[in-house]
Amino acid sequence: MKPTLFVVILLLFSFSIACAGTRVEMKTSMGTITLELNDEQAPVTVKNFLNYVDHKFYDGTIFHRVIRNFMIQGGGFDRTAKRKPVGAAIKNEADNGLSNNKGTIAMARTGVVDSATSQFFINLKDNNFLNHRGQTGNTYGYTVFGRVVGGMDVVEKIGTTRTISKNQLFRAYPEPQVIIESVRRVE
Repeated sequence: MKPTLFVVILLLFSFSIACAGTRVEMKTSMGTITLELNDEQAPVTVKNFLNYVDHKFYDGTIFHRVIRNFMIQGGGFDRTAKRKPVGAAIKNEADNGLSNNKGTIAMARTGVVDSATSQFFINLKDNNFLNHRGQTGNTYGYTVFGRVVGGMDVVEKIGTTRTISKNQLFRAYPEPQVIIESVRRVE
């Protein structure tokens, strides 16, 4: 009986490891955030994000938009607030069944449904109004593709950073700047 129980536990443990998504570690000027990506439910988005990670695109970018009790957004601008050149926009996978809950990471986009490139945001609370609700730009939603599994305290600390209005583009710009120093896969 005991060897059988051991085998069952070992199989369950192995299955849970195999089902876990790719993990990345995001080192910021305020601490480290570990993300688990959902390769299964957001394959296009995860592949896109990991392409940017593998090319070290996010190194030296900033969180350029911080809205208390809503979300923190980054991945598109360097330390001088200059927009970085990006690849082609990807298909929006917001209809994947994942919700914009506290601690999830989602792709930022324009009003065009399939316009996400490199920018992402991490939800500071459940933001159900960002979920898929229809087929138009206003209702299609924002693709959730992972969740914070370590460093939520860092996310929340970033979320309380004082912000200023620099110009029309940067109306919730953190001061002092919050830098994404590196993003790497966790093996």
